Amino acid sequence: MLNAIWAIMIFAGVITALFTGRTKEISDAVLASCVSSIQLIITMVGAMCLWTGVMRVAQKAGLVDKLAKLLRGVFKFIFPGIPKDHPANGAIAMSISADLLGLGSAATPLGIMAMKELSNINGNSPTASNAMVMFGVLNSVCIQLIPASILVIRQQAGSVKPSSIMPAVWITSLISATTGIVAAKCMEKRGL
Repeated sequence: MLNAIWAIMIFAGVITALFTGRTKEISDAVLASCVSSIQLIITMVGAMCLWTGVMRVAQKAGLVDKLAKLLRGVFKFIFPGIPKDHPANGAIAMSISADLLGLGSAATPLGIMAMKELSNINGNSPTASNAMVMFGVLNSVCIQLIPASILVIRQQAGSVKPSSIMPAVWITSLISATTGIVAAKCMEKRGL
């Protein structure tokens, strides 16, 4: 559906340019946006590589296990069905850490790894467990402390203060996470 919307918008823009005699402006805009999109992609890839490397170093240094132990009390409340020292705890901690750093793309493979571990606990059942649903909710709300991707985009767009959005990000992350967790826990208690 989204592809159809984009195609309609592009087609409408080209037709409008033809009827108004502004084909030069549209071709200039297309070429300029090609250059800026490549610059943005290169910058984003650099930032993504940096933070993914930081996450890998943290994992190799044992910081992920320490983070999982630090979050054990929170995990016990949010994910009561996960055994104490199960690898799912570390996988969930890594995925949430990537989300905290605003690395949605880097969090995806970590989230898949965590979901596989949760599926193993669930006996690879085709029905999602409460822990799997809660993890899906936490990934969807994407709690962020440092929205790295957004900061890079704002910096590339010429923002004078790219980090000025941080308080708004923290507030919305807290509200969405709290709402998601409460809703999932309510549904869990109702057996839905």
